[in-house]
Amino acid sequence: MTSIYAAALALVMCLSAPVMAAEMVMFEQPGCAWCMRFNEEIAPAWPKTEQGKRAPLRRVNIHDDIPADLVEIPVERFTPTFVLVDDGREIARLRGYPGDQFFWAIVDEMLSKLDQ
Repeated sequence: MTSIYAAALALVMCLSAPVMAAEMVMFEQPGCAWCMRFNEEIAPAWPKTEQGKRAPLRRVNIHDDIPADLVEIPVERFTPTFVLVDDGREIARLRGYPGDQFFWAIVDEMLSKLDQ
């Protein structure tokens, strides 16, 4: 009977452990015109897309303290900067927002690097 409890406890611990997944980190700052344009053109749709499901958007203000799990990711003063991060490691980076015509293709290229 003890082994059943041990197995159940192990299962609960595995299910409650945080899962590191890919995320698209957007470094931004207040007053950034290109960030605002991204917010209008892309941000509302992002979580509904395959790209957004594969790498949820995480926003980081470059003037705030950088979260502990991102301290190894270089922060630039140019905003927006999009960094694809997987398991705490930078996979790809896009400096600036090229507009909705080009953004999705570039993001697809970035995400393809997750499979390599």
